[in-house]
Amino acid sequence: MNNQTAVAAPDETRASERFRAQVGHISRQSGVFFFGAIFTASLSYLFKVYVARVLGAHDLGLYALGGTLISFIGVFGNLGLPESAVRFVAQYQAAGRPKELHGLLWGGAGVLFAANVVLAGVLLICGRFVVIHFYHAPALVEYLPLFAALLIVGMVNSFYSKALNGFRDVRLRTLIVNFIGSPLFMLVAVLLISAGMKLRGYIVAQIVSSAAVCLMLVIAVWRLTPSAARLSAQSSFYPQREVWSFSAAMLAIGLMGFLISQVDKIALGYYRNPKEVGVYSVAAALVVYVPLALSSVNQIFAPTIADLHTRGEHALLARLFQSLTKWILALTLPLALMIIVFAHPLMRIFGADFEAGWPILVIGATGQLVNCGVGSVGYLLLMSGQQKRLVKVQSAMAAVMVILSFSLIPLWGIVGAAMAAALTNVGMNVWNLLEVRTALHLTPYNRSYIRLLPPAIAALSLMILAKKYSALFHSDWLAVGTTLALSYVVFAAIVLAVGLDSDDRMIASSIWSRIRAAFSGEAQA
Repeated sequence: MNNQTAVAAPDETRASERFRAQVGHISRQSGVFFFGAIFTASLSYLFKVYVARVLGAHDLGLYALGGTLISFIGVFGNLGLPESAVRFVAQYQAAGRPKELHGLLWGGAGVLFAANVVLAGVLLICGRFVVIHFYHAPALVEYLPLFAALLIVGMVNSFYSKALNGFRDVRLRTLIVNFIGSPLFMLVAVLLISAGMKLRGYIVAQIVSSAAVCLMLVIAVWRLTPSAARLSAQSSFYPQREVWSFSAAMLAIGLMGFLISQVDKIALGYYRNPKEVGVYSVAAALVVYVPLALSSVNQIFAPTIADLHTRGEHALLARLFQSLTKWILALTLPLALMIIVFAHPLMRIFGADFEAGWPILVIGATGQLVNCGVGSVGYLLLMSGQQKRLVKVQSAMAAVMVILSFSLIPLWGIVGAAMAAALTNVGMNVWNLLEVRTALHLTPYNRSYIRLLPPAIAALSLMILAKKYSALFHSDWLAVGTTLALSYVVFAAIVLAVGLDSDDRMIASSIWSRIRAAFSGEAQA
């Protein structure tokens, strides 16, 4: 018995050390992305208010409809390669396969660029018919060349952005995309819109900033690429068959993802008008902020899944999945509840034309809470070679989304669109969770989740009280910002008081050490 205990103790110690190392890496990388996302979200919210008030709901609706066109063509134009880059860059790095890495990073990008030049021509030829006869928005025709340029630059941008994820350097990606790209876009857009270019200036600014970001991403990937995988006569010039096989599945998933994410706007464009599409798109853009913690973790957890699955470290993967999901939910709850409670003031800030979109925030945030509550289930299937299961789920839920959109939108307009999107989101994530349990025997839940209930109730009570007396703030901006900050303080204080388990304390310690290091670095500077 004593010998067994002696053997088990080192094994447990090694497992804890591996868990601590992975948590440290994930918290360091995803933490940077998270703060970058918060920075971008805060700046973007102010920018969206400016754009909404200057351009109005009609022009924003035109932009959203144009976005559905390039999103649809982009499903085929990306060839499934960006998501393949996340998996196979990590896999080739772990396996020491520089020739295959060269073919993916440089040959794949060349094929991607050529394909999107061709598809941009298709957009120019066929897009005119769609916007006039389907969307009944002839004003959109003059912007089609700009959307074609945005398609080409955006696809290459997406590929190298995902490649950086594969190298597990999310910090560098965040610096380029969030801290440089987003402010650059906003600055150029404000200058061009102020110069009288209006919607045209908005799109041109997006093209300029995307091109600049793309160049920086290419340079960053080149520097991270091992010398043997850069330029060599012995290197492969094209991605391997395994990449194309995986990319084919990604192409199918991308098509289903397009239907799930864009068919609501398509149906609104067909049944309603650009103004309603504009209101809906602004509200939907706010809902996207809810899963910030989930998307931040996914940036680095996705390649980590591929790495751990390749190495056969199932127990470590299960432990990470459980702990990270609970932290994702904890970080999301106050934000989601605030958006639900303060939905009307949040939309009122954009102007009178947008107030009608407040129910979309309530419905959408509720659906995103479920998304965050199940964790990285989609990436667990994708990065562990279970993409066929993901395709099955996506295909079925895409059909559900189409049926719900074309059934509910004629009856309820933008509220029907929000209901269709939320129901599809919930159904897809619950189904993915069941697939993860069946295929990988993983579950994110344990009894410690109950500890999130008291702080959630306290934060919600504070929000309802603040909403009742919001007139005392004399400003929607001040009421929302103050309530959100206080809610997070109350939530965090009660979580600490209720208690954390050993893994929680390890994660909290890692996060706190990163925060102290950041502030000490600033102090030294």
